[in-house]
Amino acid sequence: MEKLKLKKNNIKKIRLAFDGFSASGKSLGAKLIARKYKLRLLNSGLLYRYAAFLILKNNPKKKISFLKKKFKKLNYKYLTSLNLHSNEISNYSAIIAKQKNVRLILKKYQKQFAKKYKKIAIEGRDISTKILNKNPRYDVAFFFKCNLNTAAYRRWKDLKSLNSRINFDEVKKSLKKRNELDVKRRFSPLIQSKDSIIIRTDILNKKQMVVKMSNEIEKKLFLKNGKYKTR
Repeated sequence: MEKLKLKKNNIKKIRLAFDGFSASGKSLGAKLIARKYKLRLLNSGLLYRYAAFLILKNNPKKKISFLKKKFKKLNYKYLTSLNLHSNEISNYSAIIAKQKNVRLILKKYQKQFAKKYKKIAIEGRDISTKILNKNPRYDVAFFFKCNLNTAAYRRWKDLKSLNSRINFDEVKKSLKKRNELDVKRRFSPLIQSKDSIIIRTDILNKKQMVVKMSNEIEKKLFLKNGKYKTR
């Protein structure tokens, strides 16, 4: 049986898009693949959460100019040291994500990231449709899905470690509302691109998820380069 064989160190250029609903597992999936193939990872959700955090904390009079200055100087690594997963930040990030001017600021930041590095994984809600849709375009796109109860339980477990009194039903309600806002918003709604590969994290375990994505990535890269190798 013919199998694809790809050496991670031989990958010169690769751009991967990870889209999906809240708590669908896209962050974990992107993180695991980025680690496996030694890619630079950007979580666009963190950018929106950080924007929400900044506005809630500083309450600026001119929000757009304020955000422009903050994101112009932003070092992405700094975001990973912050706790940006409170319900308040989650709810407000969904609100500002509907605003065209906010999305344009964050889109510019992500586009610059995509052009600066050749080996990247970006995850969010409009990566394949707005960020890596062209100049540059993704090599492979994944779309993550998960039933609401499973997704809510995951988010509840994460939040419970920070707040033992967090209520599961409240988390589920908040998650449902966020997903509806993402799908229905006017600018850059959550849409599955035509050639994206569906990853069902309520069916696949972590290992199965990585295997499925790896197979699709390696198949795409070999087809692109016109090379097949057998073991």
